[in-house]
Amino acid sequence: MLRWIRQQLGFDPPHQSDTRTVYVANRFPQHGHYIPQRFADNRIISSKYTIWNFVPKNLFEQFRRIANFYFLIIFLVQLMIDTPTSPVTSGLPLFFVITVTAIKQGYEDWLRYKADNEVNGAPVFVVRSGSLVQTKSKNIRVGDIVRVAKDETFPADLALLSSDRADGTCHITTASLDGETNLKTHFSVAETLVCQSVSQLEALQAVVECQQPDADLYRSLGQENLLLRGARLKNTKEIFGVAIYTGMESKMALNYKCKSQKRSAVEKSMNTFLLIYLGILLFEAILSTILKYAWQAEDKWDEPFYNQETEQERNSSPILKFISDFLAFLVLYNFIIPISLYVTVEMQKFMGSFFIGWDLDLYHEESDQKAQVNTSDLNEELGQVEYVFTDKTGTLTENEMHFRECSINGVKYREVNGKLAPEGMTDDSPDGSMPHLIGDELLFLQAVSLCHTVQISYDQPDCLVGGGDPFAHANGFSSSHMEYYASSPDEKALVEAVKRCGYVRSKVSASLSFSRYKLLHLLEFDADRRRMSVILQTPSGLRTLVVACRHFSPEEYIDVEKHLNAARTALQQREERLQEAFAYIERDLQLLGATGVEDKLQDKVQETIEALRLAGIKVWVLTGDKHETAVSVSLSCGHFHRTMNILELLQQRSDNECAEQLLVLLVPVPIHQLSGSVLLSLFSRIKEDHVIQHGLVVDGASLSLALREHEKLFMEVCKNCSAVLCCRMAPLQKAKVVRLLKTSPEKPITLAIGDGANDVSMIQEAHVGIGIMGKEGRQAVRNSDYAIARFKFLAKLLLVHGHFYYIRIATLVQYFFYKNVCFITPQFLYQFFCLFSQQTLYDSVYLTLYNICFTSLPILVYSLFEQLVHPHVLQNKPALYRDISKNSLLSFRTFLYWTLLGFLHAFIFFFGSYILMGEDTMLMGNGQMFGNWTFGTLVFTVMVITVTLKLALETNFWTWMNHFVTWGSIAFYFIFSLFYGGIIWPFLHSQDMYFVFVQLLSSGSVWFAIIIIIITCLFPDVVKKVFYRHLQPTSTQKSQVTWGGGAEHVFQPRGDR
Repeated sequence: MLRWIRQQLGFDPPHQSDTRTVYVANRFPQHGHYIPQRFADNRIISSKYTIWNFVPKNLFEQFRRIANFYFLIIFLVQLMIDTPTSPVTSGLPLFFVITVTAIKQGYEDWLRYKADNEVNGAPVFVVRSGSLVQTKSKNIRVGDIVRVAKDETFPADLALLSSDRADGTCHITTASLDGETNLKTHFSVAETLVCQSVSQLEALQAVVECQQPDADLYRSLGQENLLLRGARLKNTKEIFGVAIYTGMESKMALNYKCKSQKRSAVEKSMNTFLLIYLGILLFEAILSTILKYAWQAEDKWDEPFYNQETEQERNSSPILKFISDFLAFLVLYNFIIPISLYVTVEMQKFMGSFFIGWDLDLYHEESDQKAQVNTSDLNEELGQVEYVFTDKTGTLTENEMHFRECSINGVKYREVNGKLAPEGMTDDSPDGSMPHLIGDELLFLQAVSLCHTVQISYDQPDCLVGGGDPFAHANGFSSSHMEYYASSPDEKALVEAVKRCGYVRSKVSASLSFSRYKLLHLLEFDADRRRMSVILQTPSGLRTLVVACRHFSPEEYIDVEKHLNAARTALQQREERLQEAFAYIERDLQLLGATGVEDKLQDKVQETIEALRLAGIKVWVLTGDKHETAVSVSLSCGHFHRTMNILELLQQRSDNECAEQLLVLLVPVPIHQLSGSVLLSLFSRIKEDHVIQHGLVVDGASLSLALREHEKLFMEVCKNCSAVLCCRMAPLQKAKVVRLLKTSPEKPITLAIGDGANDVSMIQEAHVGIGIMGKEGRQAVRNSDYAIARFKFLAKLLLVHGHFYYIRIATLVQYFFYKNVCFITPQFLYQFFCLFSQQTLYDSVYLTLYNICFTSLPILVYSLFEQLVHPHVLQNKPALYRDISKNSLLSFRTFLYWTLLGFLHAFIFFFGSYILMGEDTMLMGNGQMFGNWTFGTLVFTVMVITVTLKLALETNFWTWMNHFVTWGSIAFYFIFSLFYGGIIWPFLHSQDMYFVFVQLLSSGSVWFAIIIIIITCLFPDVVKKVFYRHLQPTSTQKSQVTWGGGAEHVFQPRGDR
C-alpha cells in the first residue's frame, strides 16, 4: 500500500530503466548486493470504484454536472438562511436524482468488478518446488513458469520456453486482442525448446532481458516468442512459458482504452438551454431584489405591524441584507431549472434502447444475432447522422473470398472442373482437351501452395471444401479430414483452390507430386511492405524463396539466415533492422503470376447506400485495399455511379504536388492561383459539369500530404463530391479522416461502421460507432456504441430508430423547460402583489411533487412510444430523415417558441385566475373569502391540467400506456390533493392546505374558471396546428396520411435457438 501511494505521488516510479531483467523461476543471484526489481501483480482491475471510495468519488463525478451542483448550492442556502421554502423542496429531488444515478453507475461497476474477479480467480498451473501447483491467476508473479493447455487463454504475457511439439512451436489466436481469427505460429526460445518436462524446467537457470512494458502488441520480444495475455492456445496440447509482464503491465491491459465520453448534440443543446435558463433565473432574482428595495425606499411605504423588522435586522449591513434577499429569491425561483430532466432523460435512453434489440427486422437468422446496444447515451444521435464512414471488407462485403482466375506469364486461367484451364475453356469441355500444366504454371501453383500462413487441423471429420483429391491417404494423411485456418480469407481461398487442383498442403510439409519442403523462415506480412515471403528447403537441397521466385546457394542462405537472426533478436531498433533484412532478401525476384479472388457483396448493400444518399447522408468508404479493387467494389455496391465523374488524388509525392492537384479538382479557384499545365484541366473537370455528381478517390499517402498542410483545400474538394473513397488506408488514418470532418466548421455528425480491429480507431473517433458482427473477431463490436449483424440493417437503425429517438427526446427536452417556465413564472408574478415579501404561491409539497409525480410520467411514456409516421413509411421515404437533420427540432427558434409559449401560458394562468377572483373573492356559497393558498392552488390546478393536455396535443401515436398516464396523472393530482388537504396529518408541523382543495372544488365558479383558462391556453395551439398543417405542411406531415396504424415489430426469443 505504501509503495502504491509513493508511486501515485511520483516518489517511487515503477520502472527506473529502459529494460527489465526477469529471472526464470525466480532464481535470483545468491551473491553480491542484488536488489530484486518490483513488478506489478497479476490482477486485472477494470472497475472504477471500491467499497471505500464509491460514495466520495461518485458524488464528485455527479456534482460536476452543472444542474446537480446548482441544486446542491440552493439546498445549502436553504439550510443556512431563512428562505421562503423548506430545504426539502430542493433536497428531496436532488437526493432522488443522485440516488438513482448512483445506483445505476454502481451496478454497472459491480458487473465490471465481478468480471474482474472471474478473471483474477481463474485456476492456473505454475511450476514451483519441482511440481505443478494449481493457484489463482492473480497469484502469478513475474518469473513464474506457467503451464497452459489447449484452448486455454494465457493468464499473463509469457515468453515461450517449450511446447509438446518437437520443433517447439505452438499456434494461437489473438481475436480478443486485435480481432484476427487466424492461427499464428510462435516459436520457443532455441535454448529451452528441449525443456518439455517439469523436472527439466525446475533445473533451468536462465535470465530474460527485455524492454519495459509498452502498449505496442508487436514489439518487445517479438511475435515469435511472446504469448500475449488474452490470446488462446490452439492446435497444441500444452506449452510452458515464463511470465514477463503481469497484471496491469501486460500488453492487453495497457491497450485498455477508456472510451472517451461521447456527448450527443441533444445533450449539448440541453446544456446550452440550461445556461440560458440559469440566466433567466438570475435576472428574475436580481430584478425582484432591486424592486423590493426600490419600493421600500419610497416615502409612502409603511412597515406593516405584522411584519416589523427586529432590532438585529435593522442594524445589519445593507450589503448582507441585499445578498440575503437575493439568495432568498434565488431559492424561490430555482425550480425554473428542471433537475428531474436529467434523470428522466437517462431513464428514457436506458429503457428506449431495448427497442433496438427487440426489433425483428434487425435480427439476422443465419447467425442468430440480434442488434446490440453498448451505450444508450447516443440513441438520438442516430437521427442526426450526416456522414457515414464505412470499411469495405467484411462490412460492405461478406469477407468470403472465392478464387476466380489467375494470370501466368500473361495468360489468363480459370478453374474448370477442378483444374486450371486457359480462358475460353468451359465446364462442358472434355477432360482430354484440358492442357497439362508444365514449367512456369507448375511453379506458380507451388508458390501459391507454399507461400502463406495457413494452418491445418485434422480434428474435424469433414473438410471445408469437398472434391476429389489424388493425395487422399497418401503419405500418412487424409486431405478429406483437413480444415484450413488462414490469416486472411484471401489466403484460404487460394490454398483451397490449388488443393482442388491437386496441390495439397499438409500439416507438416507441402506435398507437390509427393515432394516435401521444409519451412526455414517466414517473413511476415506488414502494412509497409504489403507482402509476405517464405524460405523453403527443396527436396534437392536448394534454398528457395517462394511467392516470386529466387534461388539461393547454400552459402547465400547462410548469409540470409545471419541477417534474419540478428534482426529478430535485436533489443534496439528491432523493426528497422527487420525491414532492412527483409529488403535484403526480397530482391531480384522472378514474377510468376497473379491471382484473382472475389469478395461477395453483402445482401442489399446497394439499396442501403442509396437510401442513405436519399436521406441526405454522405457515404465515405475507407479501406486498406488497393485503388483498383476499392473502385471496383464502390461501383458494384452503388457507392459510385457509372455516370459519376470520378476525381483522383493518387500517388502524390510532395506537398506542392498535392496542393496543385487539389486545386485542379477544386471548382471556385481563380486561374491566377494556378501554375503550369494544371490550368488546362481545371474547368473541364468540374465547372463545366457542375450538374454531374462527382466522386473522389484518394490513397493513404496522398491523404497524409493533404492532411499535413492542406486540410481546408482538401475539405473544399470533398464538399463538391457526393461520394469519397479512401484506399490504402492505415487504421490511424481512418480516425484522422473522421476527426477532420468532425472538427470542420460545419461540425457534422459522423458515424463509423466496421467489423475488424483495424476499424476500432475510427469507430471510437466518430460521434456514433457501429460494429459489424463479422468474421474478424469481436474487437469492433466491443468498442462500438451499437452492433448489428449486417450493413443493410444500418438503414432502419438510422431512418427509423434514429428518427424516433430524436423526435422523442427533442420534445422531451423542450417540454421540460416549457412546463417549468409555466410552473415558476406565476411565482415571480405573485411577488408584484405581495410587496416582494418572498411569499411562496404554492405549498411546499406541491413544489416538491410537481416534477416528480404530477407531470413526469406522461412525458416519459411519450418519449418511449411516440411515432410521427409509421416505420414502413420512414423506410420507404428516406428523404423524411432530412426533416430532422441539423438538430432542427432543438434549434434556437424552436427553443424560443417553447419558452415564449411557457411564459404566455404562465401569464394566462396567473392573470386569468386573478381576474376571475380578484374583483370578487366571495365565490364560496357560504360567503367565505378565498385566501392566498386558495389562489395559488387554483393556479397550480389549471397549470397541471394544461401542461398535461398540451403534451396530449403533441402526441401522434396513442397507446393504452399514453391514455393511462395522461388521464391517470390528472386523476392522481386530484386524489392526492383531496387526501393531503382533507386529513389532518400528525407528522406535519403546519398544514396550510387543510380543506383548501375541497373548498376550492365546491365552487362552481372555480370549475368555470378552470375550463375557461385551459381553453384560452390551448385553443391557439390547436388553431396554429391546423393552420400550418393545411397551408405549410412539412414532408413528415404529408406522409402521415399514409399511416396505416400498427406498432413496431419486436424481437421475441425462440426456445429452439
